[in-house]
Amino acid sequence: MEVTRERAHRAWRTAHFVGRLSDNLIRIGPWGVGLDGVLAWVPGANTVYSLGAGGLLFYEGILAGASAATLIRMGLYLTANSALTEIPVLGWAADTLFRGHLMASRALKRDIERRFGPADAAPERRDWVRVVREAIAVRA
Repeated sequence: MEVTRERAHRAWRTAHFVGRLSDNLIRIGPWGVGLDGVLAWVPGANTVYSLGAGGLLFYEGILAGASAATLIRMGLYLTANSALTEIPVLGWAADTLFRGHLMASRALKRDIERRFGPADAAPERRDWVRVVREAIAVRA
């Protein structure tokens, strides 16, 4: 299956959205906190969110034709992120600060940019609804 530039850039936008939502909603200096960090303190909820968001990133990577090395790197980041939540309190605190989804997102975005050139600028806040609708439409 040949990946088009448009499809790859759609995956780039979805990866950008997931990375920001998961680990970068609120910026605190060089750090950021997102849903993954907040849900780290809710046993069970974080695992469900982390696996869902990680699965979406990995799925987009496959649809975008990411290299095996990129997919492996993404898998390692996402596995480390999910494994931290299994350790009560200290693991939850570490998961709050560890930005695994953002790192996996950046790895995928770099892979896409290397093969297809830079994507359009990140969508503005008002365009996130369109990005989510595009992501859902592709799967339907």
